[in-house]
Amino acid sequence: MLTVELINSNIPRLKLQDTVSKALQLINDYRVTHLPVIQEEKYLGLISEEDLLDVEEEKMPVELLQENFIYAAVGENEHFLTAVNCSNQFDTTVVPVINEEKELQGVITTPDLLKALGNFAGTNEIGGIIVLEMERSQFAISEISRIVESNDSHILHLNTTVHPETGMLTVTLHINKKEIAAIVATFERYDYDVIYYFGNEKFENEIHANYHHLMNYLDI
Repeated sequence: MLTVELINSNIPRLKLQDTVSKALQLINDYRVTHLPVIQEEKYLGLISEEDLLDVEEEKMPVELLQENFIYAAVGENEHFLTAVNCSNQFDTTVVPVINEEKELQGVITTPDLLKALGNFAGTNEIGGIIVLEMERSQFAISEISRIVESNDSHILHLNTTVHPETGMLTVTLHINKKEIAAIVATFERYDYDVIYYFGNEKFENEIHANYHHLMNYLDI
């Protein structure tokens, strides 16, 4: 998905002549942390609510705050994950989208980014989650896929993260079915460290365990 597909045209943009009070009112009305500033459609940067609140004279034009502008933006034909990175990097609830002429096309809001991330991760598809931990040198997608597919399942989504302190790799697998006990057992048989998993298995196993406990109690 490209950034241009997520543009929200409802979020207003400021001009250099707009006052601090107007900017603060718009930020409050639209519940954002920043607003883009333009001059003749050219994108100049983002102004933050924090910087605006520091101004004592509310009638001051935002033009006098240009040294506080944050030049955060993504191109209109970039992958939407670039916008996610931009939002995280600059801690902003809006990500400006510009064209090759540096003209503002609109912004992407964090709620829209969150929805796009959810779809990208396959959260709308029913399935189980298995989380593995391993050394980076042990990571082999082909073997992980083979283990899952050997249990008549397939991977909907795979994500990896590196623990900043230990350097260990965490691999999160989204499987296409919730009955994952057999897959977990296979990973453990191949000496994979399964740190946790989510599916129907824990609930079903608890029912079976409780049933056997009840039968043993009735036999007493």
